[in-house]
Amino acid sequence: MAVNNQFVIITGMSGAGKTVAMQSFEDLGYFCVDNMPPTLLPKFKELIHMERDINKIALVMDLRSQVFYDEVIDMFSDLRKNDDNNVDIIFLDSSDQKLVSRYKETRRAHPLARNGRVIDGIKKERELLENVKKAADMVVDTTNMAPRRLREEVFHNFESTDETHTFHVEVMSFGFKYGLPLDADIVMDVRFLPNPYYDAKMRYKTGLDKPVRDYVMNSEGAKEFYEKLLDMMKFTLPGYQNEGKASLTVAIGCTGGQHRSVAIAQQLAKDLKDKYPVNITHRDIDRHKTKEGN
Repeated sequence: MAVNNQFVIITGMSGAGKTVAMQSFEDLGYFCVDNMPPTLLPKFKELIHMERDINKIALVMDLRSQVFYDEVIDMFSDLRKNDDNNVDIIFLDSSDQKLVSRYKETRRAHPLARNGRVIDGIKKERELLENVKKAADMVVDTTNMAPRRLREEVFHNFESTDETHTFHVEVMSFGFKYGLPLDADIVMDVRFLPNPYYDAKMRYKTGLDKPVRDYVMNSEGAKEFYEKLLDMMKFTLPGYQNEGKASLTVAIGCTGGQHRSVAIAQQLAKDLKDKYPVNITHRDIDRHKTKEGN
């Protein structure tokens, strides 16, 4: 059975947002290649055809590849001739004034004006890409478009309606004694709950064990706290998703990351899985093997 590959070609004016677009496709689960020379496209197609796990591909092609404007139109046509490929070409454009402004902000040289004026490089590039723009399926003008808005445009047009999810939640337990997680977006401290460590029967167990879990979840204040935490997450997660975040990391911390934080994190992950893809990590759970308490 033939594999149906989704190819997206991202091209357009230098400085119009191709990097933001490529990062957006990465978050949508596309296999992305930046600065793909058109001459390598036939070989790349052969390799992709052999790799069954890759069927969504986004390629950035632009004038950094010097043979671009001589061969790219023919390459596009060849790619579309294959019935196994669905091909979309996105051309990102912007006004000359805005492109000049962006180059001045980044202090980078235009690829066609390394030793000259930026505006001259922009004009030359616009002429060379005229036929490419005509061949595009979608032209996106980013003149008045912030990076977030361009990302939303990509998601709106290419986000899959199948079971592939773009926003997911990372739930992590950790021990404060070992430091805060660097990648946490939200940190909750549950050290106010009674500590199972001081019960000799549970000292070297973890929040994954039922006796510890029951002890934590049934302790004074735990039920009310957890209900408020879950309610807050259900209220805020749609907002983070609408802001364009690909993931949100919620870190639950106790002293050693063995008992209380593990039990709360496990319950939170379980209750959020009904609506969001959730990954759960217990960063410090194995520290108890060294007989360090929670």
